[in-house]
Amino acid sequence: MIRVLLADDQALIRAGFRALLEHTDDIEVVGEALDGEEAVTLATTTRADVVLMDIRMPGVDGLEATRRIAGSENLAGVRVLILTTFESDEYVYDALRSGAAGFVVKDTEPADLIQAVRIVAGGDALLSPSITRRLIADIAARGRPGKTATEYPISRLTDRERQVLTMVGQGKSNDEIASSLFLSPLTAKTHVSRITTKLTARDRAQLVVIAYETGLVTAGTRAPGTTPE
Repeated sequence: MIRVLLADDQALIRAGFRALLEHTDDIEVVGEALDGEEAVTLATTTRADVVLMDIRMPGVDGLEATRRIAGSENLAGVRVLILTTFESDEYVYDALRSGAAGFVVKDTEPADLIQAVRIVAGGDALLSPSITRRLIADIAARGRPGKTATEYPISRLTDRERQVLTMVGQGKSNDEIASSLFLSPLTAKTHVSRITTKLTARDRAQLVVIAYETGLVTAGTRAPGTTPE
């Protein structure tokens, strides 16, 4: 059973998500938080697997709550899934840097929300290619400063792994990476796993951040050795 904590200051939204999630056989809503402070407390007491976290909440907001959860050894198994309206939320990138496993828009289809919870609970990052590309465009527009290879040791990567990381940063799925590089999907997945280990990244979400912050990916970048689509 996947244990889910809802964190949103709007009662109507919490009620809607609770009603939706509790209609499944494998998801249980174990608590509701009105702000980030309560979300961190309840994440500890309820031992939630996934926190559906709104960014904009009074007092301690979703960003700070995500940062606290990701930084707590006692909450190492808790995954944060950000709830966003995306077009208006300016902090999705910061949420990923803070430790969020991904994000979904509040008006997502019910089946997609349920699947998102299952994906994140399973340990994967929820970054669909289309949403990731929009996120990258947002990062580019803000001119994020780059980081050195010392902070993120991409020098440990092979040439092939750099190719794969570049494509992950572009929002490519494993299947798309496999197709572009003439690999099997399993091999592409293995490369991503090895890159995650070498860079001590939390998940695919952080790989996107690393690719961008090290300058490996910029707006319009394509992976070395690939051809334009």
